[in-house]
Amino acid sequence: MTASALAADGVHALLADGTTVRIRPVRTGDRDGVRALYECMSDENLRFRFFDVSRRPAEQAAERVAHCDKPGYQGLLAVVDDAVVGIAEYEADDPRAGSTSAEISVAVADAWHHRGVGTLLLEHLVHAAREAGITTFTADALAHNAAVLKVFADLGLRVSRHFEGPEVRCSIRLDEDETYLSALDLRAASADRASLSPLLRPRSVVVVGAGTKTTSVGRAVLRNIRHGRFNGRVCAVNPHAHAIARTPAYPSVSDLPHPPDLAVIAVPAGAVADVAEQCGRRGVRALVVLASGFDAEGASALLKVCRRYGMRLVGPNCLGLANTEEAVALDATFAAHPPLPGSAGVGVQSGGVGMALLDGLSRLGIGVSSFVSLGDKLDVSSNDLLCWWEGDRHTELALLHLESFGNPRAFSRTARRVARRMPVLTVDAGRSAAGRRAAAAHTAAAATPTMTRGALFSQAGITATRTIAELLDTAALLHSQPLPTGGSVAVVTNAAGAGVLAADACVEAGLTLPELPANLAAGLLADLPEGACAGNPVDATAVVGASALRSCVDRLTTHGRVDAVMVVLVPTALVRATGDDPRLALNGRRSRPVAAVLLDQAETVRLLRAEGGGAVPAYADATSAARALAHAVTRAAWLAEPPGTIPELPGIDCEGATSLVDAYLAQRPEGGWLHPRQCAELLSYYCIRQSPWSWAESEEEAVRAAALLAGRDGLVALKAHWPGLMHKSDQGAIALDLAGEVAVRRAHASLVARFGDVMTGVVVQPMAPRGVELVAGIVQDAVFGPLVLFGLGGTVTDVLADHAARLAPLTDRDVHALIRMPRCAPLLFGQRGGGPVDLEGLEQLLSRLSRMACDLPELAEADLNPVVARPDGVLTLDARVRLLPRRAQDPYLRRLR
Repeated sequence: MTASALAADGVHALLADGTTVRIRPVRTGDRDGVRALYECMSDENLRFRFFDVSRRPAEQAAERVAHCDKPGYQGLLAVVDDAVVGIAEYEADDPRAGSTSAEISVAVADAWHHRGVGTLLLEHLVHAAREAGITTFTADALAHNAAVLKVFADLGLRVSRHFEGPEVRCSIRLDEDETYLSALDLRAASADRASLSPLLRPRSVVVVGAGTKTTSVGRAVLRNIRHGRFNGRVCAVNPHAHAIARTPAYPSVSDLPHPPDLAVIAVPAGAVADVAEQCGRRGVRALVVLASGFDAEGASALLKVCRRYGMRLVGPNCLGLANTEEAVALDATFAAHPPLPGSAGVGVQSGGVGMALLDGLSRLGIGVSSFVSLGDKLDVSSNDLLCWWEGDRHTELALLHLESFGNPRAFSRTARRVARRMPVLTVDAGRSAAGRRAAAAHTAAAATPTMTRGALFSQAGITATRTIAELLDTAALLHSQPLPTGGSVAVVTNAAGAGVLAADACVEAGLTLPELPANLAAGLLADLPEGACAGNPVDATAVVGASALRSCVDRLTTHGRVDAVMVVLVPTALVRATGDDPRLALNGRRSRPVAAVLLDQAETVRLLRAEGGGAVPAYADATSAARALAHAVTRAAWLAEPPGTIPELPGIDCEGATSLVDAYLAQRPEGGWLHPRQCAELLSYYCIRQSPWSWAESEEEAVRAAALLAGRDGLVALKAHWPGLMHKSDQGAIALDLAGEVAVRRAHASLVARFGDVMTGVVVQPMAPRGVELVAGIVQDAVFGPLVLFGLGGTVTDVLADHAARLAPLTDRDVHALIRMPRCAPLLFGQRGGGPVDLEGLEQLLSRLSRMACDLPELAEADLNPVVARPDGVLTLDARVRLLPRRAQDPYLRRLR
């Protein structure tokens, strides 16, 4: 296995039924464990594995493990409680010749069949084989061994079969495409949901550390569980009491009469690991740890205990969890108020934020389906919760507050899938650490954490708000109203001044207020009182009543030019005198969203519910309503777009690029900036077009190169080079528009005089034709993975900071969006009468950079600046690439932390 593959002690992962196993490489001392696996196999399963009921092949297979260090061999074990429950192996056909094909085998203990052991082992074996350069697995099986043939077929890889009598020869291609990743996603989601059942649908709960004092946190949790009428057994652990809050108490976890599914641990941090050990031995299946104050060593010890016994863990440093499903009714939190049953799934890292969201959702009447305070997220994360909500049949809205990400790329895939089924909202706290860099080119300097998180949220279809209040504002609208089909809003008001403010708020939120068609305006005026104005905003006058306003709103919500309606109302004396309250016009269900702004209401947002069903969100301020509508427009647009595909890119030489990177890091293990020759070679492997250039280490070489490269106008540029040079223009390390030998010699002498002590040579290039100067690049973020950045380039790139970014791999939709996001985008599409640049060439450039970023995790950053875009093509004038001696873990391989 390569250095980036599975660690010697392995990783923990979930089986299909939620059980935790350890996957690790075989070692020479595993012969007895593997022999025990085969000795316990039935004759039928031995025949399926070895085509023979004799025990001799099994002995030979166990003996092979003792020589696991031979070239071309790799074996992986699935281990539970130090017992081997499965093994998967491959052996390269001809390892000395660098064979890309390998024979595989897999065996699973009889008692562990149909739990996903073989599939999980094969997933990890596929990853290890890819790392070793293997592209194809072959396997022989008996034709009637339906179970193993189904395992191969369900992997998501391309499998071909060739039948030879009673046997079948399977060939499995190891390409990682969307089909394979989707199959991994679904298996991971199913396993996640199974593993979370003891947490969120426990049949029994114990509170460890429930005190006799009313101020005890554990007692508060126990009280909430009792008051919530949990539909299962409840007990407590306290060595000083026989009962607490009318609940039986036991001296220790070991003394419990039955092993509970869930243990809520409310003891000081120093005692948690010991309690967790007792829970594991007693058969507890999940833990919630409330205590804070864990150092790295203590957190690691706690997680090791959970992994050893297969317990899922929420926390530590958390508020607890709740599930309001009628069949569960669990409130295992120490929140002051019980959660209102409802349809919002809530996951937070901050307990304070969690309580604010619980209170807000209860006040709105939306309620929660399940709530999890993640705390320090040692184990259970937002990825797990999204998988749970996707399949729990109760959640219609997902709300997240995340301060950090464990595996952003896996989170992105999960969120993208879940967001197709329900809105996923988050507060963009902006506090994640994006990883420090030893140096930064233009691209790295521009890639801020805010930009990176924004790229993640945008690509995954997550609605990202700036505050908790905005999150609740948006949740109220998405919960109660249909999505708009566009961003055209009609504002209706009974106070012209308030309508103007609402119009401003809509425009500032990115919405539009179109002029209403004449026939629509005429119909509105027929409905409204005399003196009304049917512009946009629509001034319905202070005397408008419920009936007239209802007709107006109904007419607007059924017209094709209007996507949403904002109704802005202020209290008037006429309403108090007549009782004809225009707010009654808001009742009823409509085909397009309606948001109300009631300037006299105390709550920032509430839901106005009608007797016949349905509700309309009412805001105290037009800005809040406009932002909520804008988020709904963005979600509707994201849903309307097809998911996108990663484009096929001809001509890429991944092997050549990998060889270049490996050779460079072999000579410079610490990493560094590539030489211009190496940069050009690397870009050529990805068919990224570059301006002609030549390297010169002396004045004479520079003169000769200039004579060969000078274009029609005879002009060339000289660029000084030394390792780590950034911002050539700022440092005066570039000379432009040089015509003739004398100018070249003078420029070269000037560069040598200024930088001779560090300069290693110059790059000579012809002056490029004018065009739009852009920057395109890659940053390999330590947390989020590869990020592709694009925007305005040249000498103004840092000054104007007109950049946008997307996380790799980029789909065709991501590329299209990325090109249109910077403020300079109109220049690319032919603004001011000029023709558009080569947009297809730009798309190819960004797609190829994305592929490079994914192929080469050692690529720390790449900066192409400037890239000149013209109608006749896209040309890279300067490129810088930095490598680091690291390889990223496969973010999609199934494993627990």
